[in-house]
Amino acid sequence: MKLSGLQLIGSQDDHAGEQTFRATDPQNDIPLEPAFFEGTGTDVDRAVRLAEGDFDRLRAMGPQQRGGFIEDIANQIMALGDVLVRRACAETALPVGRIEAERGRTCNQLLLFARMVREGSWVDARIDRAQPGRSPAPKPDLRMMQVPLGPVAVFGAGNFPLAFSVAGGDTASALAAGCPVVVKGHPGHPGTSELVGRAIRRAASRCGVPAGVFSLVQGRGYEVGEALVRHPLVKAVAFTGSLKGGRALFDLAASRPEPIPVFAEMGSTNPVFILPGALRERGAQIARDLVESVTLGVGQFCTNPGLVFAMQGPGLDGFVQEAAACMAPKGPGPMLGPALKDNYQQRLAALLRIPGVEPVVPVHLQSHPGCRVSPLLLKTEAHRLLAEPLLGEELFGPASIIVACADRDELLGAARALVGQLTATVHGTDGELADYRELLFLLERKAGRILLNGFPTGVEVCDSMAHGGPYPATTDGRSTSVGSAAIRRFLRPVCYQNFAQPLLPEELRDRNSRGIWRLLDGVRTREDA
Repeated sequence: MKLSGLQLIGSQDDHAGEQTFRATDPQNDIPLEPAFFEGTGTDVDRAVRLAEGDFDRLRAMGPQQRGGFIEDIANQIMALGDVLVRRACAETALPVGRIEAERGRTCNQLLLFARMVREGSWVDARIDRAQPGRSPAPKPDLRMMQVPLGPVAVFGAGNFPLAFSVAGGDTASALAAGCPVVVKGHPGHPGTSELVGRAIRRAASRCGVPAGVFSLVQGRGYEVGEALVRHPLVKAVAFTGSLKGGRALFDLAASRPEPIPVFAEMGSTNPVFILPGALRERGAQIARDLVESVTLGVGQFCTNPGLVFAMQGPGLDGFVQEAAACMAPKGPGPMLGPALKDNYQQRLAALLRIPGVEPVVPVHLQSHPGCRVSPLLLKTEAHRLLAEPLLGEELFGPASIIVACADRDELLGAARALVGQLTATVHGTDGELADYRELLFLLERKAGRILLNGFPTGVEVCDSMAHGGPYPATTDGRSTSVGSAAIRRFLRPVCYQNFAQPLLPEELRDRNSRGIWRLLDGVRTREDA
């Protein structure tokens, strides 16, 4: 399939501007063909107005048709075959196996939301029947359900060109909710984005879905993103990326005449706590697993374990030695682009200038070919972490900091001082995990997902997953960007009082024709009212 470099606005291929940009091959740091047109405010306005124009048609669409549309997006992505895999590999330097696995995850989360739409209970229907004879005042008939917000702006992520991009979880959950989507493609992989955008467009055409429910606007500059967030018809924003980028969009959305929610996943240091018993019994294995987790995908996961806490002593010394031995033979790997490489090396250099921060493997900050960087393990003490804010900030790349704590109190103090995280992990024996319930309780306030005796890289797409956390991990710690609960971000409740049956949405009528779970006078049931 030949790439056009054009904006995909509804059913039209077009561009309003004349400036262009190209993707870069991170392996060799060379530009790739073709050139892609920079999006403009005019492109954004057309896309959002088409989305608004088709919003009512999408939200009124029956569950079978909407679910079939989302399912067919997965089919059309798979039909792209090796063309998609080759382009994604060329634009990201990620290996074939990683791209194929991510493609499978992307399709599986689309299928998850397709099933969810068809089943229907996600509308959270609630019915409180009238009690006209109630004293001292009659009770009206009240019925409530969730309805879609309106057009949603989705920002594609750089480190997941499929699963958190054009047809990723944000797009899938927004479409499932009944919200049209305008995607701002990530400039690091515009060809991959165009291929997937065309797959969504084909699915819409095949399933009789109006073309305005999806558009893809691309650009390397800030104009497209700002225009999307400022547009008065956009009702919510979903973003995966840096703290700086997410916070800028959040502030922009809050400054609008009509503020709108921004659901931004902005990264995390994903702290790992290793308790003394676990360090003593299996410290070497934990060290080996840590190195594999830190270096997986050249460290370019939002769940990369960036801080490791343990108590000082022979156990920690042996752990550090084993981790260093495992890390030393790890060669340089390509990051997703030159900007990420530069940021990684600059941040490492800044960390190494902090007194009391020491590398436990040889430092290689010299230039490697392309966008390659070397992994690194650092070591410091807990009191320095508390005194130097830079040590507690996310370092995007294959590096982690081992933090030595003097005793239990200092370890718990470090946990209290943490800011919001996507994940937090504790390694411990059964007995000490019970003894450290206070630590687990603290981490409930800090993270969206807590793991025992594992590592956080790898996020399962299912009903029970929470991929979020308190600020600065996200802008809204009440939400998740992975799993079926992600649909809640793009919904709002509407209550219908004293409506005649024919005027009610089907899900709120007395006869439960869809057989969904509803809360009827306080009881969860599938029965008719």
